[in-house]
Amino acid sequence: MSNSANDKRIDYIEFPATDVAATRRFYEAVFGWKFEDYGPDYTSFADGRIAGGFYKAPGVGQGPGALVVIYGADLAALEATVSEAGGRIVKPVFAFPGGRRFHFEDPSGNQLAIWSE
Repeated sequence: MSNSANDKRIDYIEFPATDVAATRRFYEAVFGWKFEDYGPDYTSFADGRIAGGFYKAPGVGQGPGALVVIYGADLAALEATVSEAGGRIVKPVFAFPGGRRFHFEDPSGNQLAIWSE
């Protein structure tokens, strides 16, 4: 979903998992999702409609919880817009397998991310 027609749309969602391997096995068995591992602490999934991932977390319900990831063609401009609109950058732009992204909190404290190639 990495083109201008999908700019500023939800593209990916990440969930915490206390046991990434067990979580993967569960979703494979129940829903038949396809997975790709990125080490022992992260796995991505595709369900045929949306993609996402599970990251190693000390506990569910601690920390930001599910992370909604929005595609953005111009990360620098969106990072500035988030700040100007009253959001708080919690992780400045960083590289990850597949591209770059940053995390922010909205004025209510919800954490989201914006990514690009």
